[in-house]
Amino acid sequence: MKEIVLNVKGMMCGGCENRIQNVVKNIEGVENVVANHNTGKVTITLNNDIEKEIIAEAINDIGYEVVEEG
Repeated sequence: MKEIVLNVKGMMCGGCENRIQNVVKNIEGVENVVANHNTGKVTITLNNDIEKEIIAEAINDIGYEVVEEG
């Protein structure tokens, strides 16, 4: 298992968290996903090697912005 954490702009409430979680959990290889609008972080547990960009693109496609830390 591998865990990645993405910083996501635009999450404002629990509804936003649910939208992101529902989209990401449908990506093949995603074991678990937890979005937190208070921290702006999405934590994803993978059961195989998935490109981070595939997950980021899915989140961006529904209107949120995955940003690099820094």
